[in-house]
Amino acid sequence: MIDVLVVGTGEYVTGLANESVVASDKSFGVVALALFDMRARGLVGEITLAGRNGRRFRAIREHFDTSLRSAYPTLDVYFHAVPEDDTVDENAYKKALQKLKPGSAVMIFTPDDTHFTIARDALEAGMHVLVAKPLVKTVHEHETLAQLSREKNLLLMLEVHKRFDPIYADAVDQIRTFGDFSYFNTYMSQPKSQLETFRAWAGISSDISYYLNAHHIDLLCWALEDIAEPVSVYAVASSGVADRVLQREVEDTITLTVQWQNLQSGNPGTSIHTASWIAPPSDVHSQQRFFYMGHDGEISVDQAHRGYTIATDQNGFKSANPLFMKYTPRNGKFAGQNGYGYKSLEHFVLNATKLAKKETNIHILNKTLPTIANTKSTTAILEAGYRSLRQNCAIPLKKL
Repeated sequence: MIDVLVVGTGEYVTGLANESVVASDKSFGVVALALFDMRARGLVGEITLAGRNGRRFRAIREHFDTSLRSAYPTLDVYFHAVPEDDTVDENAYKKALQKLKPGSAVMIFTPDDTHFTIARDALEAGMHVLVAKPLVKTVHEHETLAQLSREKNLLLMLEVHKRFDPIYADAVDQIRTFGDFSYFNTYMSQPKSQLETFRAWAGISSDISYYLNAHHIDLLCWALEDIAEPVSVYAVASSGVADRVLQREVEDTITLTVQWQNLQSGNPGTSIHTASWIAPPSDVHSQQRFFYMGHDGEISVDQAHRGYTIATDQNGFKSANPLFMKYTPRNGKFAGQNGYGYKSLEHFVLNATKLAKKETNIHILNKTLPTIANTKSTTAILEAGYRSLRQNCAIPLKKL
């Protein structure tokens, strides 16, 4: 059993954005709900949520007490809150860290530009750390955290739940049998309403490529490990919608073109990654799909449409994906333990616990989990894309 501190109290953690329940497929949240269930299973001890604005905690408790408890009446939704209600504290997570025992777990779900500082502070305090994608924004930050993780013998894992999607995981296994890499094309979007959810940071401290392209870039880097390496990145963008919504210059859609080189043959390959947050409302919250071509085979995956649709008077027609998070209760209890959104968090908790008990070691975890040690290429591609947009040229990855 391990104590957990969650830094961040937004949509993915609580199901709330700006103290209102989100109008998305994550209105129950993901992180807090999963942790409450893991506590009931004896995997997690104390749960602490830390955010800069303590004024939000009343709304969070009300949401948990009404929404979650109405679906799962016996679920214990208690958590420690830092800072106190009705207070604002930019360093709240630091105070929460001081109360944790070394060897506890910290999960970071905050704006992209804050990941590095919070992860560094958590590692220096002796905690195992899980960070939402993108792990950090630069290769320099990535290498700094990698060294600190090694020195402290602590788990630092990237939260990329698509690695635990059984269809995506099988696709990776298939890709590794297709010989040389040739071509990969990905698309991922979210609706315009997310611009309001992300108003505080969108186009200021990060962009839609860091936020969404990270998913499929990580997937390809994982699939092509020991097969091919990324060489350079060129980025382009479109705009016009987000500018009007947020009243500042913000890219609507960003596309990265990545040149790869196969390690054995030297043959070139190409991947194209497009991310947008100006999609219209549809049957899914997020469109997400990819096409892969190797020299000996190809794969297409439409991750948003699994052939499972639901229509109700309240919500209309929707394409459902309970493989990510199953919110529908079974006999009055949460029954989503097999969802890959849940599994990603559970794997971190279980392996951090094993590492704290010396039942495993970092070298083993680096071979089986998306850790700081094996995700550098993802960071490099994302940073190069960011630089390419601003310099209007291809960025060689070796220069990062």
